[in-house]
Amino acid sequence: MHPPGLVPRHTLTTTPWYIWLAILSVTSAMVGVHWDISWHRSIGRDTFWTPAHIAIYLCGVLSGISCGYLILSTTFFQSPLRAASVNIWGFRGPLGAFIAAWGGFVMLTSAPFDDWWHNAYGLDVKILSPPHMVLALGMNTVEIGALILILGQMNRSSGTARRMLEQLFLYVAGMMIVALMVVSLEYQGRVLQHSATFYRVMCMLVPMVIAMASKATGNRWAATYVTGVYTVLLLGLMWILPLFPAEPKLGPVYYPVTHFVPSGFPILILLPALVLDWMWQRTQDWGAWKQSLVSGVVFLAVLLAVQWPFAIFLQSAGARNWFFGSAYFDYLTRPTSFQRRNLFVSLEPTAQAFWNQMGLALLFAVLTTRLGLAAGNWMRKVQR
Repeated sequence: MHPPGLVPRHTLTTTPWYIWLAILSVTSAMVGVHWDISWHRSIGRDTFWTPAHIAIYLCGVLSGISCGYLILSTTFFQSPLRAASVNIWGFRGPLGAFIAAWGGFVMLTSAPFDDWWHNAYGLDVKILSPPHMVLALGMNTVEIGALILILGQMNRSSGTARRMLEQLFLYVAGMMIVALMVVSLEYQGRVLQHSATFYRVMCMLVPMVIAMASKATGNRWAATYVTGVYTVLLLGLMWILPLFPAEPKLGPVYYPVTHFVPSGFPILILLPALVLDWMWQRTQDWGAWKQSLVSGVVFLAVLLAVQWPFAIFLQSAGARNWFFGSAYFDYLTRPTSFQRRNLFVSLEPTAQAFWNQMGLALLFAVLTTRLGLAAGNWMRKVQR
């Protein structure tokens, strides 16, 4: 018997089935979301039962069924997880299972809401619509649940088993970056990458996740791994999707589309993450606020140094190919648009407004890093 409140430690020889299902569910959602965005850009609004939609909602089905089974089996049978479970409304199970199951339910709830929204208000393709935000809430909750599910197992394990779980944790954290980037996709086009608003949005989303992953795992290159997952997935989709034919079903058609149109080259967040990993290895004895302040400055400075000139390149003739993806336009892209003319859009009307947004970007980089460090410290203690 273990004393009350003490979760037994153990060494696993294999990763539990429910963690592999969590990995499959978040991967299905993120691939499905980008595929669905490409579907809208290439074909337009289609039937609800597209393969892309099925891939997205498979995440909700998998997480709901697997985590529901995990909770019920822990509650009503002699499960080895019972000693490492929490009690919610009389049901027992790992904390991550409750979170992911709720996220799966929210995702499935968004499906009829999205269908009704389009029938009531038209065939919009906006990312920031109410049903899409409900879907995003569900997907991000499933990912948080998957992280907690892995954490509980990881913090109770050691040796090879812990290292494997650590890699899976970093993978899911990378998928969280993918999900957050999808929500902010309308602020990421290459024509916006000389706008301070673009940098503010990046500083609101990325530092928190990479700081959390680094602190939670203690891995020396956690931030690089996490942003690498985002980079590899986006590059893979950008290179693979155009291989498949597609043509618009709706009009007007301003640009002839013959294949799926990808989202474009990933943001170069991998480079500031690499610098931060190097820096964090040498500043472990710093206070949290001092580390957050310097990290925020470094993240914004490195991102600005690499993304600003790279955006100029993406607007040039040298990037209009399959490798860099600047040659792709959706069927609604007008000849007079900034995208077709490869011109930057300024979202700030004055120089003062630009620097105000840059100041906010720096502030958010510092604050979100601090939040990430605090979350990572809490995650090191999760065992249930």
